[in-house]
Amino acid sequence: MPDPIRTYRHFRKIPQQLWRWPNFSPAEIACRGTGQLKLHPEALDKLQALRDRLGKPLIVRSAYRNPEHNRAVGGAKRSKHMDGTAFDIAMSNHDPVAFERAAREVGFLGFGFYPRSGFMHIDLGPARSWGERFPARAVPFAAETPPAREVLAESRTLRGTGAAGVATIGAAGVEVVQEVLAEAQDAVLPLVPHLDTLRWLFITLALAGIAVAVWARVDDWRKGLR
Repeated sequence: MPDPIRTYRHFRKIPQQLWRWPNFSPAEIACRGTGQLKLHPEALDKLQALRDRLGKPLIVRSAYRNPEHNRAVGGAKRSKHMDGTAFDIAMSNHDPVAFERAAREVGFLGFGFYPRSGFMHIDLGPARSWGERFPARAVPFAAETPPAREVLAESRTLRGTGAAGVATIGAAGVEVVQEVLAEAQDAVLPLVPHLDTLRWLFITLALAGIAVAVWARVDDWRKGLR
């Protein structure tokens, strides 16, 4: 003999010994507007079975609704929520395809799809479905790093910009040394012209490094690697 269906004026009135669904509380299943609760053991047994099968929390957006609250939220005139046999479950932590399959396996028959609101309606039936199906979700992580991507240490762009940076710093350092030597004793003044040549060599290397970096970037874009 099935357990009787009972209605309580407030979920706090439910005797503790009657509540046997460990992953849910009376407050989660009660009417959001009034706190009333229609205790439907068969529906809650299936909800608990679904939770056990999926192995992760079910976020209940809406469960029982008394008639007044159902009208206030725009529910269907014969909504199964008023019978205590319907649940709206958020899909934020579930794959909708796997969720629907598991819900059917434990005995839910009615399905409503609300992808824009992010939840799925399930109830005890009759068998039917409505709404727009949830879009297929992308795989959260790639199986492996795409081989076309360059390793950072081997990047042509990185090598080019690195060479440009080193050469620029070298040119600036030569200028400083040049100024210091220009103010030194006459014995070191013959070195100054050679330092000027060295400074221009560093500037040439810097420009070459920048050119390599720009070429590598354009080449990557052309090959679809960026």
